[in-house]
Amino acid sequence: MKVLDLKDVVRKDVPLYYRRLFSGTVVMEICNEQMEKRVEFTIETKPTGSKDISVMVLEPVEYPLVPILRELRNTVALMDKSGVLP
Repeated sequence: MKVLDLKDVVRKDVPLYYRRLFSGTVVMEICNEQMEKRVEFTIETKPTGSKDISVMVLEPVEYPLVPILRELRNTVALMDKSGVLP
């Protein structure tokens, strides 16, 4: 299982300044087959400065969710750190 791309990322308005909500499409490769699924993820900055990332896949996936969510969290963290997210 590999996350190839996170595209069409759109930031949704949230009245809390420490919480950012996004939606987008993940392109991933599972068992040598590429597929696209819609996702939503939240980046919440805690008072200590650490960031809590939660991810939700909005469409059913024929693969265990734990590895998918772990890879998506890592991808979102890298995109946030590099400043790619809107």
